[in-house]
Amino acid sequence: MKMFLIVCVVLGSLFSQCVRAERVKDVSMVEGVRSNQLVGYGLVVGLPGTGEQSRFTEQSFKAMLSSFGITMPSSLKPKIKNVAAVAVHADLPPFVKPGQKIDVTVSSIGSAGSLRGGTLLQTFMKGVDGNVYAIAQGSLIVGGLGAEGLDGSRVVINTPTVGRVPNGAMVERAVKSPFTQGDHITFNLNSPDFTTAKRLADTINALVGPNSAKPLDAASVRVIAPRDPSQRVAYLSTLENLEFKPADTNAKIIVNSRTGTIVIGKNVKLQPAAITHGGLTVTIAEQQNVAQPQALAQGETVVTQQSIIDVDTDDSRAFVFDPGVSLDDLVRAINQVGAAPGDLMAILEALKEAGAINGQLVVI
Repeated sequence: MKMFLIVCVVLGSLFSQCVRAERVKDVSMVEGVRSNQLVGYGLVVGLPGTGEQSRFTEQSFKAMLSSFGITMPSSLKPKIKNVAAVAVHADLPPFVKPGQKIDVTVSSIGSAGSLRGGTLLQTFMKGVDGNVYAIAQGSLIVGGLGAEGLDGSRVVINTPTVGRVPNGAMVERAVKSPFTQGDHITFNLNSPDFTTAKRLADTINALVGPNSAKPLDAASVRVIAPRDPSQRVAYLSTLENLEFKPADTNAKIIVNSRTGTIVIGKNVKLQPAAITHGGLTVTIAEQQNVAQPQALAQGETVVTQQSIIDVDTDDSRAFVFDPGVSLDDLVRAINQVGAAPGDLMAILEALKEAGAINGQLVVI
């Protein structure tokens, strides 16, 4: 566990320090180019007795038969244990055209025991505007499994009441996209940051020309674009593959109290502090040194800052660090004296409470 904590800290630090150039398409998305959610209500048939007997299932079953010209007496109660009422949902990707197919997810909304072996009947899938954009149908693939004995004992593996139909929905209507409209396109950053937005605009301006791209806020950069659709596609293909260096992430510490995993960002720094936890004592101090220039060097006397961390246990072991102490140095010192992960977490929380850490502490 001790070595595991060291590895997590090193990875968190190196990941922040070795920030390399990123492509525009990896850190942002084009405004208006988005997916849309679809949902529908349908029936799954052919279940091996794992369906349900409910009022809305019977009503849906009778309505389905009625659409085929079969009318059942209102007093007749059908026995349909091989039928289940389900909700069907999917994401309609951008620029998908009629005739193309998308995957759908099917979930039981009643008391059905399992959807394994069932077939989804024709289901209309609607968008938020109420229009039908796709029609779903097909055999379900269910990853879960359930079994029940006569004495009431039951075994359930994963979730047998949820399944998927790969390429199970045929797209019937395309969603209009604002991509080809106007004289601009806008990049929205996945992680809003003022510095990243400025660097993205500067990178585009260096290629296209001054004032071609303007940051609107911490999340959006607007770029002049041609109106012709084919030219706009080629133009965007060039822009989205540009590489630039995003800004460093905020100083943050993430602690998983269940697994003992701790990830620390590069920009997390410590202020002078002293902590005692059980038999463990941690001291953080700042020392000012005066540097004098050599004779006849025409220099100036300056004051330099030196940070020192001491970690002591019952056997009085101590560690001194070079100037510029960061939190990963503290973690390494605590691990070297054999402290438990719980001790490290308690120290981090105490440091944050005392205001000795400049970053955000997130405990999950």
